Amino acid sequence: MKLSHLKQINTYLQKFSKISAIFRVSDTILKVVFDKDDALYFDMQRSNASIFKTQSYPRSKVYNAPFDVVLAKRFNRANILEVGLLNDDKVLRFKTSVASAYKEEMSYLQIEMTGKYTNIIILDEQNIVLEALRHVDLFSSFREVRVGQKLLDIPVAPFEAKEYPLEDVEAFLYEQHAHEQLQKLASAKKQKVAFLQKKLKKLEKLLSGLDDEEALLSEAENAQHQGNLVLANMHTIKPYTRLLKLQDYDGSEVEIELEKSYPSVSQISNALFTKSKKAKQKAQHMHIEKSSLEAKIEHLHLFIHIVEEAKDVAKIELLFPKKIQNKKVKQNDSIESFLIEGYKVQLGKNENGNIQLLQNAKAKDVWLHLKERPSTHVFITTDKQNVPMSVIEATARLCVEFTTIQKDRFLVDYTPRREVNIQSGANVLYNKYKTIEIDTR
Repeated sequence: MKLSHLKQINTYLQKFSKISAIFRVSDTILKVVFDKDDALYFDMQRSNASIFKTQSYPRSKVYNAPFDVVLAKRFNRANILEVGLLNDDKVLRFKTSVASAYKEEMSYLQIEMTGKYTNIIILDEQNIVLEALRHVDLFSSFREVRVGQKLLDIPVAPFEAKEYPLEDVEAFLYEQHAHEQLQKLASAKKQKVAFLQKKLKKLEKLLSGLDDEEALLSEAENAQHQGNLVLANMHTIKPYTRLLKLQDYDGSEVEIELEKSYPSVSQISNALFTKSKKAKQKAQHMHIEKSSLEAKIEHLHLFIHIVEEAKDVAKIELLFPKKIQNKKVKQNDSIESFLIEGYKVQLGKNENGNIQLLQNAKAKDVWLHLKERPSTHVFITTDKQNVPMSVIEATARLCVEFTTIQKDRFLVDYTPRREVNIQSGANVLYNKYKTIEIDTR
């Protein structure tokens, strides 16, 4: 962000008297609500920091790191005493006070938009670091940012910045978000669609490589018939023979080539009957495997469509949460997982995934399903908490999007898992439910 723009934003911020709420909405984006309902977002990406405004920005999760705890304690419902740029540089500094039962507590919120060392630092009146978004040691920089240490000032820049006047600061803040989001969104879409296309090609290759069900059944029938012929011609077969020439029931000659030699006729017939049984079982399971693969392929087509239709980066971040590596927990490839405002959301990619979710969900987990029509089953893991409507609405939208690409108004039912009774497979009956409308037009 240009220093000239930051100076004008600093002037714009002078009109506010209170920080009503402050918290992170993503790993690097801080939301600050001024005077109850005027929100600004501080994107603290290294070398690409910016300030923007938008009508809404989904909260990826609730952060409870030491930084977030101190941030809430020091600045929620805090009075703004001063706002300014430290040393006329790209360091926005809020001086605030919070009145407690014992005394008035002064704090500094220092937002440094200085390229490589972009940071948010919380300081007390003596300039001692209480917490920081990023801790910096002396091996990384001459200027240490560590809890309990006094913070040194940033050296004054040796050049004079050009002026870039803004006609309307608020309009600029909205435009800043829109412009950056378009660039980030295009890049994120390209990357994620390529990732999903790779998975799709792998599944399509597996599907095309499946044996033909009719051919397997024909093979099973033929091996069964050959086994019976061996038993019918036992007196003519010699041990260890690999090529059998037998008379069929209609008098014609049949040649049977064995995979290996056997010391007895009974072992030959048993091998053929075993071959028949395996081919028949494989044919039966082939239908299940084929259906499962087709459902996963359809799920990926829907996933790609959702990514391509995404209107903002926040949607992409919701669809692709950071994976927590846990070698002890085996991931079910029939279930998709997301994080919405810190709540774990899971949906089934196919019938097996839906059944697994129904069987493993806890009584108070929230179940969602399209009203009176087939759809994926979706669950919100609650840990006995009351789920906010914003989470239910976002989850209901996923339920619709992973069921159909049709643009319309849809009704989604939701209820605790204890109200859902499994009939067979993923077919259920439920009562005491509520309904939410999702408009995808």
